[in-house]
Amino acid sequence: MPPRHELGEVLRWLIDAGADEAVGDHPVDRLAGTPHQPVAVKDVPVRIAPPAAGPVSAATPPSVASPRPAAVPTAAGDLSDVTDIDALRRRVEAFEGCTLKRTATNTVFADGNPKGRLMLVGEAPGAEEDRRGLPFVGASGRLLDRMLAAIGLDRDTVFISNVIYWRPPGNRTPLPAEVAACLPFVERAIELVDPAVLVLLGGASAKTLLGRQEGIMRLRGRWHSFATPRMARPIPTMATFHPAYLLRSPGQKREAWRDFLAVRERLDTEV
Repeated sequence: MPPRHELGEVLRWLIDAGADEAVGDHPVDRLAGTPHQPVAVKDVPVRIAPPAAGPVSAATPPSVASPRPAAVPTAAGDLSDVTDIDALRRRVEAFEGCTLKRTATNTVFADGNPKGRLMLVGEAPGAEEDRRGLPFVGASGRLLDRMLAAIGLDRDTVFISNVIYWRPPGNRTPLPAEVAACLPFVERAIELVDPAVLVLLGGASAKTLLGRQEGIMRLRGRWHSFATPRMARPIPTMATFHPAYLLRSPGQKREAWRDFLAVRERLDTEV
């Protein structure tokens, strides 16, 4: 057994590397030296279905009955029948087409007022969001709350979501397939909320919903449009820095403040 102080250093290194969540259901003592013993095949019970009515041919073996799992959606499919945010939330919670759900603690769908005139879309949940099942409730969320308050808004007057509904392990960047799996739900959420102004927080959100390849430095600070075929009108859209980035780079808060002032002005003039 390594000395206690060395174990502490190992744990600290793992946390710094992003391994801050336990994935297994039960703790495993990796230092015990006892290899895991798989269950022998003979120990697994097999249920034989009763024979069908009538004679059974000797060439036809009896079927093995196995429980059939309930069908779960692995693709978003047509969401035009989803007509309110609560119904969309249920569809997302039942969705099994994103592999991130297997390691996440909670589905992080949205927070705020679906009738709000401002909608904000970030990237993906972090550790605190995963634990609480709400977006932007960690340190970056507290900064976002202060940014909204500075232009006279709060969570009762805006709607907040992400382009990914489950936390990537270690807060890694979501894979393109993971973003693509969630995108139809994100677009439908924007259609249902139909905000006067849309704000995209961070480069991942901006590039995904604007269909652009430029980084956030080039996309922020100017107006874009977001639209889908089901929308009656395009939505004025502002891309700006993610609050988590502002915590790491406080010198950029001045630019983000300019972006939020432009959003406030647009809200005041948009019908």
